[in-house]
Amino acid sequence: MGIVKSITLKLALEKNIPFIGYGWSPGQAPVQSSVMKINADFIRSSQKSFYNPLHKIAGDDINPYFLDESHLEKLATGNYYNVHPLAFLDYSEDVIFKRISELGWEPPRDTDSNSSNCLLNGFANQTHINQHGFHPYAFEIAGLVRSGVMSREDGIEKIEAPQNEAIIRQVKQKLGLNR
Repeated sequence: MGIVKSITLKLALEKNIPFIGYGWSPGQAPVQSSVMKINADFIRSSQKSFYNPLHKIAGDDINPYFLDESHLEKLATGNYYNVHPLAFLDYSEDVIFKRISELGWEPPRDTDSNSSNCLLNGFANQTHINQHGFHPYAFEIAGLVRSGVMSREDGIEKIEAPQNEAIIRQVKQKLGLNR
């Protein structure tokens, strides 16, 4: 997601587009952060922490995915904002799924209960749980429960749903992490 956000910001800077909209749920982007000016110093620092390790692995092939100094200077002197419009709307995952199902969407059978499109998510969740002792979506789901977007029971069900071990094995194999 970080690469997608970086490329999006880079394009916005190159095309002088002042607002970048994301379709994050209210739990991912609470109302307090629904419109935020992008901080150039934060972007520079974040980018550096990712760039150096990736550059060691892939070399200059990663450069198109990162902002260069001219982008960062433009960001520092301009007004660019991240906007999360779903934070302002009534949000219901059930209503959304019902509507897109009417349009022909079918939920994938190979992702975890907290993703609709990412095979890595279950592996990442399990890794996080193993390393830190709690589910990485706990904070987000707790926010959805507190704001009334999700019932406590549904939140607990999402957090406690077992990760798909077959998918985790497949991801580990593709990543060369077979142990």
